[in-house]
Amino acid sequence: MTDANMIQLDGTSLTFDQVRAVAYGQPNAPKVQIGAEAGQRVARAANAVQTLLERGTIAYGITTGFGAFKDRIIPPDQVELLQHNILVSHAVGVGDPFDIPTTRAIMLIRANTLSRGHSGIRLSTVQLLIDMLNAGIHPVIPEKGSLGASGDLAPLAHMGLPIIGEGTVEYHGEILSGSEAFKRAGLKPITLAAKEGLALTNGTSVMTALGVLETLRAERYSQTADIAGCLSLEALNGTDLAFDERIHNLRPFPRQKECANNLRNLLKDSQFTREHSSLNVQDAYTLRCMPQVHGAVRDAIAYARWVFEIELNAVTDNPLIFIDDETNEISVLSGGNFHGEPLAIAMDYLGFSVSELGNISERRIMRLTDECSNTHTLPAFLTREGGLNSGFMILQYTAAALATENKVLSHPASVDTIPTSANVEDHVSMGVTAGLKLRDILGNVELILAIELMSAAQGVDFRRQAIGADKNLGRGTRGVYALIREKIPFIESDTTMTGYIESSRQLVASGAVVQSAEQLLTS
Repeated sequence: MTDANMIQLDGTSLTFDQVRAVAYGQPNAPKVQIGAEAGQRVARAANAVQTLLERGTIAYGITTGFGAFKDRIIPPDQVELLQHNILVSHAVGVGDPFDIPTTRAIMLIRANTLSRGHSGIRLSTVQLLIDMLNAGIHPVIPEKGSLGASGDLAPLAHMGLPIIGEGTVEYHGEILSGSEAFKRAGLKPITLAAKEGLALTNGTSVMTALGVLETLRAERYSQTADIAGCLSLEALNGTDLAFDERIHNLRPFPRQKECANNLRNLLKDSQFTREHSSLNVQDAYTLRCMPQVHGAVRDAIAYARWVFEIELNAVTDNPLIFIDDETNEISVLSGGNFHGEPLAIAMDYLGFSVSELGNISERRIMRLTDECSNTHTLPAFLTREGGLNSGFMILQYTAAALATENKVLSHPASVDTIPTSANVEDHVSMGVTAGLKLRDILGNVELILAIELMSAAQGVDFRRQAIGADKNLGRGTRGVYALIREKIPFIESDTTMTGYIESSRQLVASGAVVQSAEQLLTS
C-alpha cells in the first residue's frame, strides 16, 4: 500500500489534511496504522501501569475512583471493573448523533493522542480503535453532554463502548449493536485493563475534531466570500481602486494585504468594474472595505488553525505516565491538559468572526436588490416587471434571517462555566458547545454566500444587457459565473427558488466555487 493510502500515527505529526482525508474519504479513505516506535512507547507505558498495580501504588483513575471519588481506593481485583464502569456510566450523551466525518475525525484524533505513549493504554486496545476506524465501524456518538473539561467524557465514552462489546454503531449504512458490527467485521471486543477506560474518555478529541473540520470549512468560505464579493462588485459597477496595494501597505495587517491582493487577482482584466471617476470616487463599505473585514476574519481563521495544529498532536488525558529513560522511574502526574479552554476560545473567536462574512454578504445582497442603494444600476429586486414579480426580494429576507441567527449564536460559550462533580471540577470550558455553535454559524454563512452568488450572477446578466454581451468578467470571477449558470438559470419571472438555493449551496459547500476561481487564476 502506498504512503498516500496509509497514515501512520506517532502522536506528533498528524495534519489537517490527513484528518480531512480520513474524515471525508469514505469509502476510499486512507487506512491508519500505528508506527513502530509509537507502539513501543504505548507498550512501555502500559507495562508501567501494571508495575504500579503490583507495587500497590495509589494513582488517580488507576487505583482510585474518578472525579469527586478520587479518594476512594479500588481493590486490585476490581480495577478492570472500574474501567468498564467509567465507559458505561459516562455514556450519557443526548441529542442528534455526530455525522460520520466528525465521528471518524474523533476516532483518528483519539488514537493519535494515545499513540504518544503517556496514557497507559495497551497497544492492543489502541489497535482495536484503529481497526474499527479502518473497518468503517462508526460509534453513534450523541452531540451533547460534554462540558469541555475532564475532556469530552460523555461523547468519548460512547466512542469507546463498542470496544467492550456495547453501544450502537453505524456500519455500511446500517445502525447495529457494537457487538453485531464487530462480529460482521471479524473483530472481538475486549476487557479493559487498568487506566484504559480513563484513557479512552479523558481528552479533547471531540472538541479538536470539531475545531479542525470547521476551521477547514471556514478557510473555504473565506475564499468564497472574496469571490462572491467581487462578483457583486462587478454586478454593481464597482471599482477596484480601494484594493490598491499602496493603500494596504500603509496599514500592513498581513491578511488584510493578502485579501486585497486576492481581490485584485480575481478582478484582473474585468470589463465590469467602473473606471476611476471624479464623479463617483468610492463605493459603499461592503465593497470598499472587503480587505479590512474579510482580512480580519482571515486572522481569526489563522489563529484557529494554529491552535488546532498544536492540539492535534497533544496528549490531553489525565493522569499522565512518565518513565525516566535512564532510571526507569515511573511518575504518575495529575494535571489539566484535558481542559478545553484554548480550543473553546479559538472556536468562539472563529464563530463570531465568520459570522461577519455573513453580515457583510447579506448587506451586499441588499445592495444588489435595492435599486436606490445601487443608484439604479440594477432593476429593483433583480427582476423585470417588478410588482408583478417579486424577484429576489425574499431571498434577501432569508439572508437577513440567517445573519440575525448568527448574531445570537455568536455569544461565546467559553465565558460560561458551571461546576460539576461536587465542585471538584469547578471550572469548565464548554468547548463542544462552542464547536457546535461554530458549525451552525458556518452553515448559515454557507447559505448566505450561496444567495449572494445567485444574486450577483443575476445582476451580472442585467449589466451585460447594459454594457454588451462581449464584455468579460474578472479573471477569477468569470469561471465562477459560468459554474453558477450551469446549475441556476437567469430568473426571468417568479418561480420557486428553494431548489436553486440548494444548488448554489452545494457549490459553496463542496469547494467548487473556490476551485473554479483558482483554476483560472493559476492557468
